[in-house]
Amino acid sequence: MSMTELIFIRHGETDWNRARRFQGCIDIALNADGLEQARLTAARLQGQQFAAVYSSHLGRARETARPIAQVLGLTVVIEPELRERSYGAFEGQTHDELLRDHPEAYQRWRDRVPDYELPGGGETLVALRERVFEQMHRLATRHTGQTVVAVTHGGVLDSIYRIAAGLAPDAPRRFELNNASINRIGWNGGHFSVLGWGDVSHLAKMSVLRAPRAGVCRV
Repeated sequence: MSMTELIFIRHGETDWNRARRFQGCIDIALNADGLEQARLTAARLQGQQFAAVYSSHLGRARETARPIAQVLGLTVVIEPELRERSYGAFEGQTHDELLRDHPEAYQRWRDRVPDYELPGGGETLVALRERVFEQMHRLATRHTGQTVVAVTHGGVLDSIYRIAAGLAPDAPRRFELNNASINRIGWNGGHFSVLGWGDVSHLAKMSVLRAPRAGVCRV
């Protein structure tokens, strides 16, 4: 069986990313840098062959997917299961605010307790992993032997990498989740694998215009 390739892209930057504020399922638009990141990502992928372009239903993902689909001559297909993790009561709060107001819950989040339900009905890491695996499998089997693009979110990408690399949900994270990064996952019909991760070389021109790593996801 020929390799199926899933190209997962994190959405471009938002003002909440820059402020280190939890977005979750709150619909936040891209900022000016995020829109430029989306344009540069589309330019990087232009001319390559893809079977489909998928996106989370959240606006920041759709805004990132739109120029990609345009240069590829495709239509964005919405997949709600690509949405960000639900962070419950954390949504709308900064890391500093949570550390001050909800130190116990914040520490359990930082410790990556797999079955810990975030306050306010947030998803556990176990539930997130199950949702993400099912979506990965659905895309892979729908496009056997093909290559597709899917625009998603930092928390989802965290699970994608762990699934493909065989890491536990509570293992320390030693990989990046940059905005507008290109992340390549392979499927051989039985197993996922990491083919390439965290590629932001297409954003190199932007890195000299502002402080580096401003778009790195801290979840």
